Amino acid sequence: MNPTSASYHVPVMPAETVGHLVTAADGVYVDGTLGGGGHAELICRRLAPGGTLIGIDADADAQAAAAQRLQPFASSIRLVHDNTSNIRAILRSLQIPTIHGLLLDLGVSSYQLDAPGKGFSFRGDEPLDMRMDRRQPLDARTVINTYGEEELANIIFRYGEERASRRIARAVVRRRTERPVETTGDLARLVEESVGGRFAVKSLARVFQAVRIEVNGELERLRSILRDSMEVLASGGRIVVISYHSLEDRIVKTFFQECAAESVPSGSKYLPDTPRTPDLRILTRKPVEASEDERSANPRSRSAKLRAAERV
Repeated sequence: MNPTSASYHVPVMPAETVGHLVTAADGVYVDGTLGGGGHAELICRRLAPGGTLIGIDADADAQAAAAQRLQPFASSIRLVHDNTSNIRAILRSLQIPTIHGLLLDLGVSSYQLDAPGKGFSFRGDEPLDMRMDRRQPLDARTVINTYGEEELANIIFRYGEERASRRIARAVVRRRTERPVETTGDLARLVEESVGGRFAVKSLARVFQAVRIEVNGELERLRSILRDSMEVLASGGRIVVISYHSLEDRIVKTFFQECAAESVPSGSKYLPDTPRTPDLRILTRKPVEASEDERSANPRSRSAKLRAAERV
């Protein structure tokens, strides 16, 4: 299955995303989750001569698909096969000191879920993998077959918010004493046996999400990118984040609030708070959500929440 831009998801909230992100047509923008290049193409259409888009993605297939889609804008783009958690080093290598905007569209694409051999989906039966970047050593098979029972249960509960996490972890450990859990089908059957019929699909989605987050270090990388964005965003530069589950959204919301705070709590009712100069101005007091029309046309947009802030 050769990746094309059409294989990847339709960009979510395209007008809202580009509207919040692009403030200077001749600026430098980073799409830190390039995917198939859907949002990147819209950004490029807003750029004037002298404007630049840097597209970063750890998935080599995504890079190939985006390169095809963005061919008409070749003179304005730089594609980088790396993780955006390395954004400062990436920009240094490109000799770019600051940027005017950073976009993060989190989660996985339709292509990544459906492509054979990637091991993201519980609907098939293929080797457990789930790596965004095939160069990294940790994969889902290692997590499932080597992590202790308590560690597995904690991951499934924390990252998947799955109530039956301990029951599922116990079943996994019991099974691997007989033989390794090798495929997505093996793992799916263990989850189904642990939770029963009518709850199975939701539990499967939660468990596979939890393992994927652990394999790719998604939440810690998100925190790292947000922290580092403060070092590279120019004054007036924007950061736009689209998240698809509560764990991601909570991290973004908390980070924005902390950076926009005008004081630091003293921790004591007897001492005043310490004034501080805010780093960000929040542009979306409440997260932006897709319209009813978009939700009907693009089911992936139903859980999407967009938050935006500006460097001050």
